[in-house]
Amino acid sequence: MSEIDVVTIGSATMDVFVESDEANIVSVCSKNKSSDFMSYPYGSKIDMTSFATNIGGGGLNTAINLANLGLKTSAIFKVGDDIYSAGIFDALRKTRVDLTGVVQNKDVSTGFSIILVSFQGDRTVLAHRGANSLINIDDINFDLIKKARLLYIAPLNGESNKVLEPLVKFAHEHGVKVCFNAGTTSLKKGFEHIKKLLEVANIVVMNREEASMCSGIVVRPDTKTEKFSQELIHPDIKKMLEKLKVQEYQVIVITDGSKGAYAYDGMKYYYCPTFPSPVVSTLGAGDAFASTFCAALGRTKLNIGKALMYASVNSAAVVSVFGASEGFLNFEQIEAKLEASPEYTFTLV
Repeated sequence: MSEIDVVTIGSATMDVFVESDEANIVSVCSKNKSSDFMSYPYGSKIDMTSFATNIGGGGLNTAINLANLGLKTSAIFKVGDDIYSAGIFDALRKTRVDLTGVVQNKDVSTGFSIILVSFQGDRTVLAHRGANSLINIDDINFDLIKKARLLYIAPLNGESNKVLEPLVKFAHEHGVKVCFNAGTTSLKKGFEHIKKLLEVANIVVMNREEASMCSGIVVRPDTKTEKFSQELIHPDIKKMLEKLKVQEYQVIVITDGSKGAYAYDGMKYYYCPTFPSPVVSTLGAGDAFASTFCAALGRTKLNIGKALMYASVNSAAVVSVFGASEGFLNFEQIEAKLEASPEYTFTLV
């Protein structure tokens, strides 16, 4: 019998949120792709409209969310011995996250991020990874993982990426299910590299940009003759889902921002729209979605469509507040919101 429901591993940061009404969103579109950029007047001094600090990071966000959902949760992350780590520990004392797997090293700096928030609620992150990119195999408490039912792997970048293969192999060998949310370091190595990790993951969650980078498939924009946007799931996203599913037992999920999320279990495609909500900041939305989906599969007895709905509701709650680790709902609150919105549902495609 597992003593722990889930162990999370990933980053922990101190986040500074900055918003300025002088920020511009610049969109550039070509035949094969479109991109958006946040811009400020070059060489100018820009006034801040709002400013806030909070804890964040993929490993930390998911641990707080999963614990809030009622799962017995342990976290593995690495920090320095500085004012930022002190702030992280102080905030975590108010949660039910077990910290016995946390590594503290006075010779490295704690991860730190500056989040530039746009008037649309989306964000650009300037990240100093610090200790987050320096997790090594000796830092990992494998006894914790062996006692868990689920290992949730948030993005691991830099040198920390080297622990991924032994991590997933260990979990797989000890009957611990794996939820994998890839980081850019893994994705940049190409599909053949990441395929080895996908092969032992039960649940894989990526956003559309990450899935495109991993699969090498680009989502084509509409043209004069082809209107892909009229389809519930873009055919290129279907191709991504199919390519990323490399084992029969896997569920693949791709999130697509305000457009919603898609899932594939090898037999059916699922589409779930975003749950209506005001958008203050999108930071942490992906962490909330992915970790809630994993937990909700257990809550709903492996109902993928309902799990997507649970994840969307919790993600919507997170984007409605400032801070990546704020706004999390528990299962009862999620279910109350769904009950109050009977028209909200998923679609089988």
